[in-house]
Amino acid sequence: MEEIRISPDYNWFRSTVPLKKIIVDDDDSKVWSLYDAGPKSIRCPIIFLPPVSGTAEVFFQQVLALTGWGYRVISLQYPVYWDLLEFCDGFRKLLDHLHLDKVHLFGASLGGFLAQKFAEHTHKSPRVHSLILCNSFSDTTIFNQTLTANSFWLMPAFMLKKIVLGNFAKGPVDPKMADAIDFMVDRLESLNQGELASRLTLNCQNSYVEPHKIKDLAVTIMDVFDQSALSHEAKEEMYKLYPNARRAHLKTGGNFPYLCRSAEVNLYIQIHLRQFHGTRYAAINSDMVSAEELEVQKSHLDVSQKK
Repeated sequence: MEEIRISPDYNWFRSTVPLKKIIVDDDDSKVWSLYDAGPKSIRCPIIFLPPVSGTAEVFFQQVLALTGWGYRVISLQYPVYWDLLEFCDGFRKLLDHLHLDKVHLFGASLGGFLAQKFAEHTHKSPRVHSLILCNSFSDTTIFNQTLTANSFWLMPAFMLKKIVLGNFAKGPVDPKMADAIDFMVDRLESLNQGELASRLTLNCQNSYVEPHKIKDLAVTIMDVFDQSALSHEAKEEMYKLYPNARRAHLKTGGNFPYLCRSAEVNLYIQIHLRQFHGTRYAAINSDMVSAEELEVQKSHLDVSQKK
């Protein structure tokens, strides 16, 4: 593969963080690919779920930065699953395999929708402690493709790629955003027909999030003010669904802010995870958190509890 212009850190990431392949289903063709970095003693890591066009590599800047600060981070890509129940069952088995009781989930676009559905699916025996939803949605009907969702499996790969590319930004963008788009096109090209068809099926088959099942979760909604694949109505629906959620707004960043605005995104992730420092659900090694920071966090908690 040619060197990715997006960051010299990418090649460093590929050479230092091993890619693991894990099978948890009876079907050997269903392989989870993931990067698991940071202290293995952490039992409640943050897990990153990619969008339709993404692979586990798209969060390399989050993996490098957050593990450098002492967090345990897992970035993954899914096997071919054709319905949400099958995905949720497979993801639960993966967490069992990794001996993870509860996790924090960061989901981008489809990844965010899957994160919400998994939290909803496991609400009676919770496996999700908190959610960060980046450019995500709660109802698949916003894409107006529920009628064609069941025919994606028939389409050749080039047609599926064309559908996905139709949601990428058009027109002039700044150099970092242009590099992010190039990187995502490269990742999209690496996906085969089955991977793309199944993801588009999950993205578009008629389904919505039932908020009453996950209303007690700590949620941060992260979105951008410039052009993205999400409509204004879809964003407003998310705000209504999670009225108590923290909001992390980025002025710019397009569809892939975790690539082109990684410093801002990483800061918002830290702010979200900081509320769990000093608890059994901390995603960071306690040795890496200063006493001063824990004290500040405690005062924030005290203030929020008095409101």
